[in-house]
Order: sequence, then structure tokens, then C-alpha cells
Amino acid sequence: MRRDTGGEPPGQEGEGSRGHARQSACGVRRAGAPAPARRGERRGRQTAAVDVAGRRRNPGGGGREGEGTLVLAGGDTLPYDHLFLAVGSTARPLPGTVPVGTWEGAGRARAALAALPGGAHVTVVGGGATGVETATEVAERRPDLRVRLVGERIADMLSGQARVRALTALGRLRVDVVEDVVTEAGAADGGLRLRSGGSLPTDLVLWAVVAGVPPLAADSGLEVDEAGRAVVDPYLRSVSDGRIFAVGDCAAVPGARFGCQTAGPQAAHAVDVLARLLAGREPQPYPLRYVGRCVSLGRADAVMQFTRFDDSLRTAYVGGRPGARVKEFIVRAAAFGSRKGFSG
Repeated sequence: MRRDTGGEPPGQEGEGSRGHARQSACGVRRAGAPAPARRGERRGRQTAAVDVAGRRRNPGGGGREGEGTLVLAGGDTLPYDHLFLAVGSTARPLPGTVPVGTWEGAGRARAALAALPGGAHVTVVGGGATGVETATEVAERRPDLRVRLVGERIADMLSGQARVRALTALGRLRVDVVEDVVTEAGAADGGLRLRSGGSLPTDLVLWAVVAGVPPLAADSGLEVDEAGRAVVDPYLRSVSDGRIFAVGDCAAVPGARFGCQTAGPQAAHAVDVLARLLAGREPQPYPLRYVGRCVSLGRADAVMQFTRFDDSLRTAYVGGRPGARVKEFIVRAAAFGSRKGFSG
């Protein structure tokens, strides 16, 4: 079941890939579907479905609805009383490109870059934050390479002088900026084809475009929006099943964008909602509160443009080394929160 909530989720322009093979996720097995034969405690596999045959909706969210079952791709199952859907976003890279937004892809990109001789052409596809950060990082670490950034509009997640500063940094690092759309990679001549009709020579193409979310929620029967994100209530619970919480990129929260600044606070809030419900207390609705958009421009430079809580951009920004320190703090805080089990 799909619900139109007003457009695609915030992301970068271009094509994108269908989901990560090893991503932990859940779905919902429809009533009447054959159940797996085995039940076990084996972990670390992709989750195929959640068996909720005979479930009942509980708009109030309180009380135990009965045990659900997490169905793993290999056939094993795990019981649950409550479940968190946090499968993130995904990419749909063109053949012949290396996606940098996945763990496996980042490893492949590192190895491919290390093998390139000086003077080789590296093309980064995607004009958003991931593309800008990838291009500037490669250009700074490997000044002997010829780095190019291709996107329909470069650095448009920023505005005004903050965007100008990001574009200036790209120029300082000698990154060629091409505002166009890639339509084909891995052509017979080894180049890229552009929507404008032109072509670009390249030895390596790094794909930095976020294009959607894994289809697990939609395939499982949870109600989703037109982009495949799970439709949730104000408490981040699936409107199809109050036992299932959806957080981060895969949750259809109005006004939310992809990124850790979304996923971390949502995860923390969903846990708080569950704790309150289990204790018989009234949960609080999720408050959407952004503070800024931060983009690294190499190791010693960054831009953070401040936003209102609704993510609309303000004029003020921090750049240069102070911006880089802010970005480094954000990254370290996210890593620390992940290790310690708290965020937001």
C-alpha cells in the first residue's frame, strides 16, 4: 500500500541502486503466507520479512500485541515484541561506477584510487554533499590526479555566500566542475556520456548519488509513501503496525532529509517513546529540529550553513578551519553516540 506524501525524499539528483545486500532490515509477512520451517538465534544476516499474521492494530500503542517474528533471508526466524526499521538509504549506480555511499563501495573506491597512476582522470558523480566531500577529499589527498565533479547543480544544498565558498574551495583544489547529468558510464571509449550530448574521458567513476531507500518496507506490506518510505505516526510508529518503529532515511517524516542529523535524533526519540509506553507513560511526538548543513571541503576546510528548525537555510555560516572543527565535532559525536548507544 502506498501513500502520496508530496514528493521524493530529499537526496541527490541522478540514478540510484536498489539496496545494500548485507543491510539489516525488516519487512512484514502477510497473513496466510507460508512460515519458515526453522527458528533460531543466528544473527548478522539480511532480514527478509516480519511474520505478523493475525496482528491487530493498536492506535494507542500501549500493551502487548503478541509476539511477532523476524524472518531472515536464510529461513531462520527471531521473535520480537517491538521492532525498529532502520535500513537507511541506498544508491542505484550506473554500471561501471563505484558507489561511495556503501561500506563495500568505499573500500572498492579506496583500492581503485590507490592503483591509479598520476595524471589519471577521476570523475565524481553527484553534486550534493557526498559528491562535494568526495571530490575535495580525493583532490586534496591525490593532487597528482585530475578530479572532476559532475552534477545537475553543484553544492545546491547550500545557498548564498556559503555555496560560493564551497565552489571556491573546489576551484582551489583544482576540481573541474561540470553541471550536467551523466547518462552512461563505461562506454566503449572509456568515457562518460552526458545528457547534453557531450562526453568526458575518465579512468574511474565514483558514484555519490543517493536515490531512495531499500524496498523492504514496501515489499513487506507496510504502508509506504511514493518513495517507498514507511509511513509513520507522530511517534515514529508504522501506521500499519504500532509495534514497528521506522527511523532515519526509511521513515516518511514530513520535512526530514537524509543524513545522520535526521537518523540519530529519530532513533533516540523512538527509543524514548517505547520506554514511555512500556512504563505506562504518555509518549511525546517527534519534534523535527535541524540546526545546520555542514559539508567538508578537505581536511582543513568546511562550510556549515545554519538553518531554522524546519531546515530552511539562514544566511549565516561558518567556514574555513572553524567550519572544519565543527564538522569534525559532528562526525566524532555521531561515532561516539553510536558506540555508547545514545544520540540526538
